[in-house]
Amino acid sequence: MDPAAGIRLPHSPVQILLFKVFRDLAETASFSQAAQRNAITQSAVSQQVKALEARYDVRLIERGKKNFSLTAEGRIFLGAAREVLAVVEGLEGRLREAGAVVGGDVRLAAVLSVGLHELPPYTRQFMRLYPQVKIRTEYLRSSEVYAAVLSGQADAGLVAYPGPRRGLSVEVLWRDRLVLVCSPAHRLARRARVPLGELAGEKFIAFAADLPTRKALDRALRAAGVAVRAEREFDNIETVKRAVEIDGAVSILPETTLANERRAGSLVPVEIASADMWRPVGLVLRRGRAGSPALRVFLEFLRGASRRPELAKGRNLKD
Repeated sequence: MDPAAGIRLPHSPVQILLFKVFRDLAETASFSQAAQRNAITQSAVSQQVKALEARYDVRLIERGKKNFSLTAEGRIFLGAAREVLAVVEGLEGRLREAGAVVGGDVRLAAVLSVGLHELPPYTRQFMRLYPQVKIRTEYLRSSEVYAAVLSGQADAGLVAYPGPRRGLSVEVLWRDRLVLVCSPAHRLARRARVPLGELAGEKFIAFAADLPTRKALDRALRAAGVAVRAEREFDNIETVKRAVEIDGAVSILPETTLANERRAGSLVPVEIASADMWRPVGLVLRRGRAGSPALRVFLEFLRGASRRPELAKGRNLKD
């Protein structure tokens, strides 16, 4: 007879308890220890093993030997018992977590352009769904975001052009379109689309040389054979926008950061017709760290929202 043929999965709490008693007996090789683990008597352990053998019509333990041992059927049954109990215990944990009130602090570190312009619609909607959660965002330079997550000062980070780092995991959440930005009086303001080649010789307000977005833009300009006149460099996107307004210069910025200026009419975004003008925004997490329930729920929300086209980059999120 196939020793596993008569084994069926338990379908009641009593049967699940029998599985647990048998597992504990097999792991301890002791009727007394199995009894202690389950707050029953040794006689009850023996009776429950006999009940299992009768139910499944197999012999599970060797009797009449000095040392405790399982039969071949018993070893198969032990493997099945462990699998069933792992599923049951895992389900119980997930149900407890789902039924619990999600609360606590979530500490984020983000580069300014993401933390100030793109993240707030997500965090506001999330906190409406989970009012017991407080999300705190610190605005840092890109290198500082990685360091904050690695050191544990932040639970998660958001950066542009994410790159691999030792001890950290990185995933791309969404991509921002980069656009030319200029004042309404600039010669390019009335254009619908502008190729990179037309920026040759233009006064240009750049990001600081060590920022990932600056490095990516420098590569794109070199690939297009375009040399601009870098008038100033800043590490703050808000300062870049103000300099473009004042100096009559141009820059290249994420389109999502220009909503206020577009409404006010102070700056004009113009689509760039050539090159790959999309900036990846990435999530940074510390490897091997599960995080709090509040963090896990927030990350599930963020990933889900970023995958939905109507919510991507904060579009149509009700504030």
